[in-house]
Amino acid sequence: MYTLYYSPGTASMVVHLALLEIGAEYQLKLVDFDKDEQHSAEYLKLNPGAKVPTLLIDGRPVYESGALLIILAERHPEAKLIPPLGTPEREAWMQWTVFLSNALMSTYRFWFYPQELGHQTSPPDIRAAIQHKIEGIWDRLEAHLAAHGPYLLGSECSGVDLMLTMLMRWSRNMPRPATEWPALKRVADLVRARPSWKKLYALEDLTEW
Repeated sequence: MYTLYYSPGTASMVVHLALLEIGAEYQLKLVDFDKDEQHSAEYLKLNPGAKVPTLLIDGRPVYESGALLIILAERHPEAKLIPPLGTPEREAWMQWTVFLSNALMSTYRFWFYPQELGHQTSPPDIRAAIQHKIEGIWDRLEAHLAAHGPYLLGSECSGVDLMLTMLMRWSRNMPRPATEWPALKRVADLVRARPSWKKLYALEDLTEW
């Protein structure tokens, strides 16, 4: 059994979705950000970065959402969250997973946590620059999906589409949310129609797209 330390709607979301897609046994452990539980001594023993998700795998704590997605997909190939080893599709899957983690998730941190740039709130020029970078990533993904979609790997949904949709959700309150790009909205609509997405919303008590 897996144990997922999570906070609703955060980067733990893609790991929770993967667990639901796989159908593996797992239990949830809420890390209450309002109580600053991510900085508790107990949690820091599991994840010294004070972030979610953390997943206990055979009792071992493992973290970083992109890595956990890869691990779960490889441990449960029958769920088809990742293409078979040695195929061009698998190489593309790895490429997009790392791209979303490195290019998009890291940029989002500066949008949501300006204190990491040394500011309590981002100055307008810095905020505009972060927004511009994120929208440039949407442009790139839109072009790929419009030409090769509806999913990142073509006709079949995979784990990387779960990650993409989670990251699109984070843009919902930005000046221009990702769903304003037609091909991106299409993949989001497809993923949001999956049973795993609906079940996660019920389990994590989420309401906003």
